[in-house]
Amino acid sequence: MMKSEILSALRKKGDYVSGQELSEQFQVSRTAVWKKIKELQSDGYRIEAVPNRGYRIAGEPDLITAEAVESRLDTVWAGHPVIYLAEVASTNQYAKKISEEGAGQGTLVIADFQNQGKGRLGRTWTTPAGTAVAMSLVLRPRLSPLRIPMVTLVMGLAVTKACRELYSVPALIKWPNDVVVEGRKLSGILTEMSTELNRVNYVVIGTGINVNVTEFPRDLRDKATSVLLETGQAASRSELAACCLARFEEYYEKFLQTEDLSLLMEEYNSLLINRGRTVQVQEPEGNWRGTALGIDREGCLLVEKEEGSVEKVFAGEVSVRGVYGYV
Repeated sequence: MMKSEILSALRKKGDYVSGQELSEQFQVSRTAVWKKIKELQSDGYRIEAVPNRGYRIAGEPDLITAEAVESRLDTVWAGHPVIYLAEVASTNQYAKKISEEGAGQGTLVIADFQNQGKGRLGRTWTTPAGTAVAMSLVLRPRLSPLRIPMVTLVMGLAVTKACRELYSVPALIKWPNDVVVEGRKLSGILTEMSTELNRVNYVVIGTGINVNVTEFPRDLRDKATSVLLETGQAASRSELAACCLARFEEYYEKFLQTEDLSLLMEEYNSLLINRGRTVQVQEPEGNWRGTALGIDREGCLLVEKEEGSVEKVFAGEVSVRGVYGYV
């Protein structure tokens, strides 16, 4: 834990911090501080050590380790603790496993490489090593299972705001939970839960974000994008993950106040790319078209049909697309 605390302290100071100051702050010996500095340097952090001045961060690798994320967290419970995996089949699968074993609310599972990720409606989500965020957050809400689908929209809003806030990416939301830029997918979210009768045992909300991906498979090149491709600058995955968690915690607390999206509707709708557009609703019974008006307090998409009636579209197994493409 002290490695993340030292990283945080060095970043906050922005200048040299003496070993004595660090040892007093964390109530350990200066030798213990020196050992942790050496470990961070081995991890790839460029930390300058100057006699009589102390330590200073001169450069950071793009890591998504527990220390990298924890050192950037500014949350009360979201991301506490962080479980880092170099490689995993699916962060959601792993998070569900540890939730069954008692993992508490706020536990975050994050991986550098996810090789069997999945998205909504059974789609796959590829996470190339070292280029993306693949994380799953454990929640233990005292809510009806009927309320849980709205949590997906809360995370979609959080990711969108984080990308815009940190890197000025003009991200928008494709209902219900995809984050897109110029019609191409930047992030996907999958929420899964365990229930018993009318009680929620736990919720796992998985988030994948294309951060520093430079190239996609041929069939995805016109459908996907990344922060790097949109800005021309490499981004910090740990910084983005931490910001997403901070925004999610903020929005989730508002959601819990009313157990619906009434306090978030206005902000969500302002970022909804579908709003005002003709969409095609794909249902098991058949497809139909209408104009998307925005979401209601339950997170349903309100779609006005040609004859003027307004239908509520529930996320579930329904897909909403643009008439001529993805959005």
